[in-house]
Amino acid sequence: MRNKRKEVNSLSRGGQSSDNFLLRFLRGGSYGIYCWFLSIWNCILYILRRQYRSMRKYQVVKYQDIPLSPLTAQRLVIVRRKILVLDLDETLIHSHHDGVVRPMVQPGTPPDFVLRVHIDNHPVRFFVHCRPHVDFFLSTVSQWFDLVVFTASMEIYGTSVADKLDKGRGLLARRYFRQHCTMDYSGYTKDLSAIHSDLSSIFILDNSPAAYRNFRQNAIPIKSWFSDPTDTCLLNLLPFLDALRFTSDVRSILSRNQILQQLLVLTRFNTSLEVWYLYVFGLPVVVVEQFDRGDCVDILISGLLTPLSGDPSGFQR
Repeated sequence: MRNKRKEVNSLSRGGQSSDNFLLRFLRGGSYGIYCWFLSIWNCILYILRRQYRSMRKYQVVKYQDIPLSPLTAQRLVIVRRKILVLDLDETLIHSHHDGVVRPMVQPGTPPDFVLRVHIDNHPVRFFVHCRPHVDFFLSTVSQWFDLVVFTASMEIYGTSVADKLDKGRGLLARRYFRQHCTMDYSGYTKDLSAIHSDLSSIFILDNSPAAYRNFRQNAIPIKSWFSDPTDTCLLNLLPFLDALRFTSDVRSILSRNQILQQLLVLTRFNTSLEVWYLYVFGLPVVVVEQFDRGDCVDILISGLLTPLSGDPSGFQR
């Protein structure tokens, strides 16, 4: 009897172990199938998010090229071609690297491209987001100015980003990096005189006022950008930049940016263009939307703004 009971117990245990093995196998298989479907679903969502951002960021853009009048054409021949210095981070692009979570970028936001560089013999990946309309902006302003990249980032990183933005077009051939900056108590500053000795024909577009604090009369501030796909700051600057190339001295207009920077803190304008029109051209904000490049050129050349004698940076209406 005892032997029979032992046999029955052993058989029942064997049956239970086989049942447990089958359950574990089924559970493991179900979990694997679930993970497989979840990965496919995440991949589909990633592709959809990327397509959505592409549609929002790269909408059809048309900046009408108005034929120049004889007066403006003659003016453009007389004045010297200007140099536009461009910052990278938070001005044209935004990036973050492995292991860094940025609250400004929503988790799961697909980057426009990924850079793989070695810093101190360690491989680092940078996930780079391009500001909306940056490609159109670069291709347009390169027809008006000589473009220069000046970033406080390391050369190995800045070169890779500039190469991606340039796309082999030769627009961003001149580049300056962290080693070309000046280090002081508040960080890196950019010396525009090291790029071009004639400060009347060079200006910088940068989101950081500290970077150009020694050259405030040669700077255009722009709102920092991180991930907003509906941003239009670069587009909004095109009419002003198109008109600025007709001036003989950029400081005669850009010297007013000290007032502008104070207003940008106190106001809630989405872009700085309205303030430029308001305080450079002396026009009410309600008529800003009615102006285009041709209007800016006419205002700059027609003499509505004339330099004060003995002060090239002062203007009277």
